[in-house]
Amino acid sequence: MTEHEQDGQEWIAGKHPVMEALRSGREINKIWIAEQAQKHATGPIVIEAKKLGIIVQFVDKRKLDSMVEGIQHQGIVAQAAAHRYYEVDELIERARESGETPFLLLLDEIEDPHNLGSILRTAECTGVHGVIIPKRRAASLTATVSKTSAGAVEYVPVARVTNLAQTIDKLKEAGIWIAGADVGAQQDVFATRNFDMPLAIIIGNESKGIGRLIREKCDFLVKLPMQGSLNSLNASVAAGVLMYEVVRQRRSL
Repeated sequence: MTEHEQDGQEWIAGKHPVMEALRSGREINKIWIAEQAQKHATGPIVIEAKKLGIIVQFVDKRKLDSMVEGIQHQGIVAQAAAHRYYEVDELIERARESGETPFLLLLDEIEDPHNLGSILRTAECTGVHGVIIPKRRAASLTATVSKTSAGAVEYVPVARVTNLAQTIDKLKEAGIWIAGADVGAQQDVFATRNFDMPLAIIIGNESKGIGRLIREKCDFLVKLPMQGSLNSLNASVAAGVLMYEVVRQRRSL
């Protein structure tokens, strides 16, 4: 998939991402399927598309290769309306309406779209009510993110903000506590019992971690125990461990 929107349109590539886009009610304009693709894999998508009145065109695989260069499309590409970003207020309201204790993620300049996609996939599995990303110096909702998320991008609302520090202040005013994941933290994540409260966890940049100003705004910092020779985990792996620790603590109540 190309890494940008064109005329308000966006590409979706791969069996699972396209099917999840269809199931979620995403506005799909057209679907292209490689003539060489296996029928058992593409059949369910064709059936679903026909139900919704979406045009399906069978083309040579090379056309799909050129449409979504560099992405494993599995013989299926769809063109959809550009992905909608949510407002922070909508995420807060969504959490409240769920009847569950609010659980949000803030990503401080996560640059790798594969990391963002993986984080969204785990966020969907762990019941995160929304993810907040900055507009600058960070990955956005591209085709690669959609593919890596295995369709989770269709279900996890994402807000894109100009100022992450101001957003943190807004979340605090709404009664949400801010936890930062930081290798220099004194508190081991498995020793904390703070994850049962309304919570937003901040995951920092792949190489720099959480920025100084953002770190200072956190209510508390936690770290993951490291027993090997390396001193940090991949951002999406660290985020996954933290998300599931939230789930574990809340289920044990």
